Amino acid sequence: MRNRFLGALLGFVVCCWQACTPGAHIQASASRDGLTAFVEDSLLTRPELVSGQVGICVYDPVQAVYIYNYQGNKYFTPASNTKLFSLYAGLKYLGDSLVGMRYLVTDTALLVFPSGDPTFLHPSYPSQPVIDLMRRTRKKIWLADDNWQDHAQGFGWAWDDYNDDYAAERSSFPIFMNMIRWVQDRPKGNSKDPFGGSPSIYSIPDVDWAVNFNPDTTRKSFYVRRSLNQNIFEVIEGMEEHKEQYTPFITDGLTSAALLLKDTAGGTVGVQHFGSKLPAAWTVLRSRPVDSLFRPMMYNSDNFFAEQTLLMVGNEALGSMNDARTIDFLLKGVLDSLPQKPNWVDGCGLSRNDLFTPQDFVWLLNRLQREFGLARMERLLPTGGTGTLSAYYHQDSTFIYAKTGSLSGVAALSGYLFTRSGHQLLFSVLINNYTGSGTAVRRQIEKMIHLIRDRY
Repeated sequence: MRNRFLGALLGFVVCCWQACTPGAHIQASASRDGLTAFVEDSLLTRPELVSGQVGICVYDPVQAVYIYNYQGNKYFTPASNTKLFSLYAGLKYLGDSLVGMRYLVTDTALLVFPSGDPTFLHPSYPSQPVIDLMRRTRKKIWLADDNWQDHAQGFGWAWDDYNDDYAAERSSFPIFMNMIRWVQDRPKGNSKDPFGGSPSIYSIPDVDWAVNFNPDTTRKSFYVRRSLNQNIFEVIEGMEEHKEQYTPFITDGLTSAALLLKDTAGGTVGVQHFGSKLPAAWTVLRSRPVDSLFRPMMYNSDNFFAEQTLLMVGNEALGSMNDARTIDFLLKGVLDSLPQKPNWVDGCGLSRNDLFTPQDFVWLLNRLQREFGLARMERLLPTGGTGTLSAYYHQDSTFIYAKTGSLSGVAALSGYLFTRSGHQLLFSVLINNYTGSGTAVRRQIEKMIHLIRDRY
């Protein structure tokens, strides 16, 4: 009798352990004709996914069990899902408002210790306390370069993305998003001149760098190409009445920021390495609430904001801007309990060297909710029909709040889900190396999310 009791008890303990362990494959509630059937018979058999890799993790935070766990402990390139980790770091270390700069006013100069704030002279933010103070001070400005200890581009970024607006260079003192806004305006045409004559082409801000106009008339669209290694811009006229293009410039440490700031601040601007002479007492000037940065970072999947967020975290926590040291600090500190240690190399997910597991994202989503509240996560993440989810989850859109991720051959979605029965679930879907249409893959993910919502 005693042996039968011990055997039953041992069986119960093993059963509970299997249900709660991260390696549990499928919770009993995921019946073969439900989610399992969809994944095995519909998702994995699609032509574009037959040779690809799929990881799916669905977690019930109340019961602390995995509802479904298909290759949840395997590593995948997550693309912009990486921004969830940068978001957590920013929420953890940047307080309630961004440091616009640290500064010290002397008899002859304004000494500026950069903070990495990407909103400085950003067109989306009319309020600019940093430039306001610079103009009021009316002194020579010295930008300290002591805390910049990284490269302008992230580790593993594709070199030929340099001209694209999603790959703006990182720096300790961003200005104008570290990009030049090029504008072509052409007068409306008439019967004699359908193209309206020569267009007006200008840049914001106005630049002293070399600008060459390409006489090629065969190209139909306005386009600006920067030289790979120099701030030399080639402008090709297009046939559009109005078109704009944002083109990254080479930051060259703080050199470009000083050049562009000279006219904007209305004074002389220089760069200085203070070293051991770095002043001890700085005045902190805050620029704006952190969520005014984090919301567009997550809604629009803004790479530049995510990169600068991670650099700002390093500056506040370690006193320097270096991704590798900051990531190591985070993984050995507040993120040391992740189910699997990721290979994390940048702030935005442009690098294919980033490797995370679906279980990592579920763990992080749970941590974000517990530490900062579900209501705040709902404000920061897009829901159906908004932001990067604008083309998906339109019906009852507020049942999902999630971060997307997209690269060639990569589709990712991680976030919060509310089922029809009233349960809240956490999920992460990472798909790599698919072929064919990315839209088709994302539509399959959408079908699966709706199935989970209806069945649990």
